[in-house]
Amino acid sequence: MIRNKNQRVGIFVDVQNLYHSAKNLHQARVNYKELMKELISGRQLIRAMAYVVKSETAMGESSFFEALKNAGLELRTKDLQIFAGGAKKADWDVGMAVDAMRMSDLLDTIILVTGDGDFIPLVEYLQYGAGRYVEVAAFGRSASGKIKEVADEFIDLDKLPKVILKK
Repeated sequence: MIRNKNQRVGIFVDVQNLYHSAKNLHQARVNYKELMKELISGRQLIRAMAYVVKSETAMGESSFFEALKNAGLELRTKDLQIFAGGAKKADWDVGMAVDAMRMSDLLDTIILVTGDGDFIPLVEYLQYGAGRYVEVAAFGRSASGKIKEVADEFIDLDKLPKVILKK
């Protein structure tokens, strides 16, 4: 699809996926301001949502959340669940999928910022059920091969050096 300024875009960011990929692949952080600029690419941004998990012990978490807000992202937060045996669970997949589906009528292009293959059914629903153009942005080396294939366009963050902020 040719990008034009009239395209209505929605961005849905799987923060955990992006954070861990940047850390493990590049020993770096994501520059969310640059990321947003790259993804919007002169189009009309309708809504940008970041899905984050709050933990009670994480140092610097509030400044990280502030950086996300300053980049133009609306935060959806969830508390980290800790179970009796010590197991931890933090998952926004269903919430992110429901939001993307719910907002799809207002958008021409939906950008999922995740390399998680669990989102393949969402990509397919948005394309064939809602008739939307779906871009997936993630670090190519850690993204699911299948999600790269099913997306209308895959944006490899490994190839956008400004998006990566060295520590």
